[in-house]
Amino acid sequence: MLDPQQMLASALGGCARGDKSALRLIFDSEGARLLAVAQRILRRHDLAEEIVQDAFIQIWRKASSYSPDRGSARGWIYAIVRNRALNALRDGRRWELSDGETLERLQDAAQDTLPTDLFEELDRESNLRKCLGQLDEKKRISILMAYVSGYTHGEIAGRLKVPLGTAKAWIKRGLSSLRECMS
Repeated sequence: MLDPQQMLASALGGCARGDKSALRLIFDSEGARLLAVAQRILRRHDLAEEIVQDAFIQIWRKASSYSPDRGSARGWIYAIVRNRALNALRDGRRWELSDGETLERLQDAAQDTLPTDLFEELDRESNLRKCLGQLDEKKRISILMAYVSGYTHGEIAGRLKVPLGTAKAWIKRGLSSLRECMS
């Protein structure tokens, strides 16, 4: 039985010969993880799906250029997805919005789930709630926005209307205090 690396290398060879079932094999074995990689880079599921689809077209077309001497088949496949996702970021496609109404709706939805609500949902007896409760409110909100809601430092600074350095400092100091309290 072939190991996953050999299977992917063999499937790339099949793609180079025009075997559509080989592309299906790559998609079935790696598609979900490739989507996760693209989504982690782009932070948008719809765009990540588009990038992975484009990447599979490129994998199909360029499979004959894969050489096992230059690296693993998995590395070659993932590099295509990663590079396409990074190109999309550079092109600014990550920030496309359809219209002002959509932007307002997204902003309203973001305001509906404030990190203070997330804090209130924590178990009243948990050590984490006790430690978060000891933090300054701005540090607590910043940490919850970053680690529960998944906002970047820049997004946190924008939502809280503070300079980027301030948001980063709140998170860094808050995490330091949390580590101390939790240990």
